[in-house]
Amino acid sequence: MKGTAGKTGQKAVFLDKDGTLVENIPYNVDPSRLRFAPGAARALPRLADRGFRFFIVSNQPGVAQGIFAESALSGLERYLRRTFQTMGAALVAFYYCPHSPAGLDAAPSCQCRKPSAGLFHRAAQEYGIDLPSSWMIGDILDDVEAGHRAGCRAILIDNGGETLWEPGPLRKPEAMARDLDEAASFILAQDSAKAL
Repeated sequence: MKGTAGKTGQKAVFLDKDGTLVENIPYNVDPSRLRFAPGAARALPRLADRGFRFFIVSNQPGVAQGIFAESALSGLERYLRRTFQTMGAALVAFYYCPHSPAGLDAAPSCQCRKPSAGLFHRAAQEYGIDLPSSWMIGDILDDVEAGHRAGCRAILIDNGGETLWEPGPLRKPEAMARDLDEAASFILAQDSAKAL
């Protein structure tokens, strides 16, 4: 995951993996069981055509919990990269937090587990991403909060993934969408308005 030297100010779409980009199968790292979520095949090329770069930002506590080996995520990333290409888009990087949630042997200095924004800052540093011009799309309010902490705007996919609905100043999305295609339409409309 090396940066692109000399390129700055690029806009990105950060995607949560499970429940947003792909159907939510708990702790799944098997590409044969992966199914892209509704609207993904249409949304990704539309956003790519407008110059957005794609990053996956995902909490993967199954590593720390011993459910699967961290090496399994490399095969998953290769599969996702290939699939993005078949959809007319490119996955720049797949960032994940391998730590457990607080109270379950979380790494004491972890800044990468959403709702923290460490993965976003890493992408910005390594790839010259302009976070205020970028978006986070996720299916829970922790995703929204992480995007806002990073300085991005955020969209919540309202598909039943969020069950707690804990309010907070950083947890109000700019929009709610049924699926990735509807989220893409909102982003593209905002991008067009900004360009005027």
